[in-house]
Amino acid sequence: MFCYQCEQTAKGEGCTIAGVCGKSSDVAALQDLLVYALRGLSLYALKGYKAGIIDKEINKFTCEAVFSTLTNVDFDPPRFQKLINQCVAVRDSLKEKLSKKGITIAHTEGPATFTPETTIEGLIKQGEKVGLKSEPDLNPDILSLQHILTFSIKGVAAYADHAMILGKSDDKVYQFIYEALAAGLNKNLTADELVGLVLKCGEINLLAMELLDNANTETYGHPVPTKVPLGAKKGKAILVSGHDLKDMEEILKQTEGKGIYVYTHGEMLPTHAYPGLKKYSHFYGHYGTAWQNQAKEFAEFPGAILMTTNCIQRPKDSYKDNIFTTGLVGWPGVTHMADKNFTPVINKALSMKGFENDTNGKSVMVGFARNAVMGVAGQVIEAVKAKAIKHFFLVAGCDGAKPGRNYYTEFVEKVPRDCVVLTLACGKFRFFDKDLGDIGGIPRLLDVGQCNDAYSAVQIAVALSKAFECGVNDLPLSMILSWYEQKAVAILLTLLYLGIKDIRLGPSLPAFITPNILNVLVEKFNIMPIKTPDEDLKAILG
Repeated sequence: MFCYQCEQTAKGEGCTIAGVCGKSSDVAALQDLLVYALRGLSLYALKGYKAGIIDKEINKFTCEAVFSTLTNVDFDPPRFQKLINQCVAVRDSLKEKLSKKGITIAHTEGPATFTPETTIEGLIKQGEKVGLKSEPDLNPDILSLQHILTFSIKGVAAYADHAMILGKSDDKVYQFIYEALAAGLNKNLTADELVGLVLKCGEINLLAMELLDNANTETYGHPVPTKVPLGAKKGKAILVSGHDLKDMEEILKQTEGKGIYVYTHGEMLPTHAYPGLKKYSHFYGHYGTAWQNQAKEFAEFPGAILMTTNCIQRPKDSYKDNIFTTGLVGWPGVTHMADKNFTPVINKALSMKGFENDTNGKSVMVGFARNAVMGVAGQVIEAVKAKAIKHFFLVAGCDGAKPGRNYYTEFVEKVPRDCVVLTLACGKFRFFDKDLGDIGGIPRLLDVGQCNDAYSAVQIAVALSKAFECGVNDLPLSMILSWYEQKAVAILLTLLYLGIKDIRLGPSLPAFITPNILNVLVEKFNIMPIKTPDEDLKAILG
């Protein structure tokens, strides 16, 4: 196996025996084969778009299949066997539809025609031949750009899938996913052409995030500033982790009146701010972080745990029986529910002891998404003009277990008191409970939301630039980003597409970016690795 799509990859170079994430070499091979199969499907899907043959179900399947290969989503071999077979069946069905219209495709080999083996063992052997290192003679810089494109498409597919669940879609997104996947088969693309596709991916990701933002806010209302307790209520309990708002709504509906309190974990924290979700009286508080103490938190949680989407470590055997998954998430030995009937989770919660006493802990504020921040834009602008606010820092991105991420905690702690910190995604759990005070009633720590809410942060920056009649790069705004998986890669490409410069990225730079490609990013966008909090603050503020 070889995998280097996440920040924690072994030795900063690549996982070759098993994934640091817990992914086995067998699952890695099956994921590689699924991506290979999807490239073949994409060739036909692009022909279909040109011929007016557009199938929403194929688009839905493609997004789900691509999303399933993102870090920490699905580790279950039988489910990948099903997806690979389904992909080939969809490909052949589309091929037949095109053929009836007199449209043929030039590819007569490779993923356009390959036949999957009938056993998981056979599929694994096929997958081992088509992985990231299957073309050793390809120019390293070309390969780097192809991998950047492939990994970022996984992030785009994730956002598009979330949006589609709530009824929002756009053919431009799906057509580009096919274009990007098919590009991996075109050995004649130049570096310049691939750079163009990489930046276009950033543009398409912006559209996908806008779709998701609209889906969330039109369904559940715009987030409002909300205080969320970090303690517990005596009684039965369910913990919900992940990102999916529809799953959160369903578990709240199905537990209503059953004497169960629902808690959030990780990226679900911002859901407390949505009017359509916070209305449930048994939706109580937040329990735990995202990465640092997750195994301990899950082992000690006295109720059932529902996992949606990704950004979670592979569950340990000691608490597997208490975990249930939904949507695309899957691990061997963990109960999966595909139909959003959460009765098994509810019954498990009712059978467990729950919290035996009320506990009063800290509380945190959430809900400072674009609508809330723009609502006090005048106050913010006046504070900047009066020099009460000197600088804004967007400290955002992914969390992870590898050492080095304490940089972000220390950075936020050392930000001067005349500066405001905006944050989003699971990286904030390094410092989300810090009391930074306020500036004239404006909290110094503003939680914009999930990584899925990156569109909000972009819109806040754009609104500020318009208010001050300058470009985003001229604002007193610095971006200090942490990355872990492929959604973060897609967001970074969106920022580059928007022309945003001087981004500081860490804890380490992606292993899939070659020195030459890094030089291009440095020269064009002045992207740079983080140093120490003191050095970076001095460089930014002088």
